[in-house]
Amino acid sequence: MNFTPTELGASIIFAIAVLHTFCTAYFETLAKNTKTHSGLWHLLGEVEIVFGFWAAILIIFICFIDDLDTARAFLAKRNFTEPLFVFAIMIVAGSKPILFISTEILHLLAKGLRFILRIKSAPSLYFLTLSITPLLGSLITEPAAMTLAAFLLRDLVYRHQCSKALLFGTLGVLFVNVSIGGTLTNFAAPPVLMVASTWGWSSAFMFANFGIESCIAIFVNALGATLLFHRQLIEPSSSTKQVKIPLAVILMHLLFLLGVVVFAHDPVIFMWILLFFIGYTTAYPKHQNPLILKEALLVGFFLAGLVVLGALQGWWLQPILEKMSPTAVFYGSLALTAITDNAALTYLGSLVTDTSLDFKLALVGGAVAGGGLTVIANAPNPAGIAILRQHFPNGAVSALYLLIAALPPTIVAILAYRLI
Repeated sequence: MNFTPTELGASIIFAIAVLHTFCTAYFETLAKNTKTHSGLWHLLGEVEIVFGFWAAILIIFICFIDDLDTARAFLAKRNFTEPLFVFAIMIVAGSKPILFISTEILHLLAKGLRFILRIKSAPSLYFLTLSITPLLGSLITEPAAMTLAAFLLRDLVYRHQCSKALLFGTLGVLFVNVSIGGTLTNFAAPPVLMVASTWGWSSAFMFANFGIESCIAIFVNALGATLLFHRQLIEPSSSTKQVKIPLAVILMHLLFLLGVVVFAHDPVIFMWILLFFIGYTTAYPKHQNPLILKEALLVGFFLAGLVVLGALQGWWLQPILEKMSPTAVFYGSLALTAITDNAALTYLGSLVTDTSLDFKLALVGGAVAGGGLTVIANAPNPAGIAILRQHFPNGAVSALYLLIAALPPTIVAILAYRLI
């Protein structure tokens, strides 16, 4: 492997950042128990801060190793479209009218499920949220599906007193299902998007090669979690009635959501749409909740940091992928996804020339199957963390417990992709 001092230093900083994600709960504990510098410890305990913080360290490092102009040129070449898109889609998808119509649709489906199977409302809603919402990610993109599912699960599960098993078990299934739920089309999942144009993969191709397997894995995971936790789920209060939102307001929000999704690759356009959306919600505040600007900004900061840090990891990632067989690529990409963004991983894999179709399918399959193992594994994961984190002990999501909780649904995804 050939590398420059800058690349080696960047990889060391990246490794420290990955280690930092496993220590955020420790820093939050320090912030609560230590009066001195508690604000700093709390900042370091915010998982969304981690990669942005260490990306800043990397830029300072480049300035010392090379010079300021080199650091500027490096940043100027980075593509921040994905962080900006996730920032925009979170704000729109997390708005009250979008959540209202999503909840109404899920309640309607749950009524039919209860009528057929004679089960309670909470388990049926839980199952549908963990199955149908991730599949919507193939239409409205994975970040939007993650935002919707996280808010729905917050109201159904997380706002109540939950066992640690329910907290992390639900999160693990959610992350894995969203990661594989965007594979039915060629534009919704970040790791698929990075290779679709290069390899000429259409939505029909994606559905033919991943659609059935992904759907089976998603429903098995959702059903398993429902059977495991159904006794802990609390029935929604029948006395609390949702305030009705006019159809015109809902349609306007859906139009804004559609606009952001359609122009997902044009940051100038979707950010322009976002600004109009913020203006619209300000002009008609009656049917709105406060927009999740802080949470979306933190997630965008996290992903932007990942873009900066991940850009200099190709010197060791690409040679590893080049030497692997298709089977080794599947399991290798699955393991590597746990320590790097799966979109960056598939992009680097697409640079390897003269690869077979089996190699390509294995690379993408492993990348999406492992997308729930850690916070950094899949771009939408930080969005779910930002929305649900406050309901976890000390306001921090343990990376170790998340890894353990995500292993069973990940194994289901592996079996679906390898055996079906």
